[in-house]
Amino acid sequence: MSTTSLERSRTDRAKAAGKLMLGWVALLWALEAVDFATGHTLDAYGITPREPGELGDIVSASFLHFGFAHVAANSVPLLVFGFLAALGGVRRFLAVAALIIVADGIGVWLISPPDTNTAGASGLVFGLFGYLLVRGFVDRRLIDVATGLVIGAIWGGSILLGISPANTEVSWQGHLVGLVAGVAAAFVFRRPKRAPVLTA
Repeated sequence: MSTTSLERSRTDRAKAAGKLMLGWVALLWALEAVDFATGHTLDAYGITPREPGELGDIVSASFLHFGFAHVAANSVPLLVFGFLAALGGVRRFLAVAALIIVADGIGVWLISPPDTNTAGASGLVFGLFGYLLVRGFVDRRLIDVATGLVIGAIWGGSILLGISPANTEVSWQGHLVGLVAGVAAAFVFRRPKRAPVLTA
């Protein structure tokens, strides 16, 4: 691949990643607007733990929020982490996001306190943080290692606070499960090693 083609490919990936995440975040805001306009009827699609009928909400919960301040708090890190993760390929990103969302939803359903309702994109945010943090080491790519170290330095403190059981204002269970799911996703979707090229 020529230098020009490589630069064009990188630009195309960045555009695709940017469009995907802007659309994703716009969807979250649109859903919250609908929720507000309908008297918060969408809040019922959050996850109430260990209720069999709530298993169908393990995906929808990650797209819903309890107010505009809630969705605003998740928007910037989701945009940043999602964009950086999607630079590795949109299809790979969607597979990673699907694993995190489903695993996080099941984890919330299993271990959250009874009589609670959990919703929000923060499980995905924490999952993407974990994914980006270890992806470079798993794939042995220096640029991704550097990316992980930078986001770890910037957001590491708030991530640790978010998974602390002492923080009773948020679903630390959802944050913790999302983080673990993101780390696991880096291994599940690791890039295959290229076979060495030999000449005879």
